[in-house]
Amino acid sequence: MIRSIAAIALLALTATQEAPKPPAARPDDVKSIDAIVAALYDVISGPAGQKRDWDRMKSLFVPGARLIPTAVSPSGTTARVLDVDGYIQRASATLERDGFFEREVSRKMEAFGNIAHLFSTYESRHTLADPAPFARGINSIQLMKDGDRWWIVTVYWDAERPGNSIPAQYLPKGK
Repeated sequence: MIRSIAAIALLALTATQEAPKPPAARPDDVKSIDAIVAALYDVISGPAGQKRDWDRMKSLFVPGARLIPTAVSPSGTTARVLDVDGYIQRASATLERDGFFEREVSRKMEAFGNIAHLFSTYESRHTLADPAPFARGINSIQLMKDGDRWWIVTVYWDAERPGNSIPAQYLPKGK
């Protein structure tokens, strides 16, 4: 019985501990919604062989933030829930090996008070010179303003694929 109480107390303590504080952000990266979204795309983008500035990436996200890619398989759709360090561990080698440039091509936004939600349509290329993207999709980005700066709370995304085309309202006009 005492072991059970101790285990419950330890779990409760662990659940209430705060996530580590992120590195200080560049003030220009977090001064507006436009700035933080541009910083998000910029920090993951770069040519093959270039290390990414992962401290800059961490500085954009509120402690406890999540990055959630969807995955589709014959058994259904799943969400892989990652913290920022988990995303970095999962993505860094591929981004740096293959080259990766992702840019926002369209945005739909809703905001109220200190929160905002964006549907940010993206295109991904291996080099800036690639004539066509190898991938497109939508990043659902949730943001919070704490009074001084903007923070990314969640990035949840899905990629375009056969049977899952990006609807016209989320594409740039004329595309």
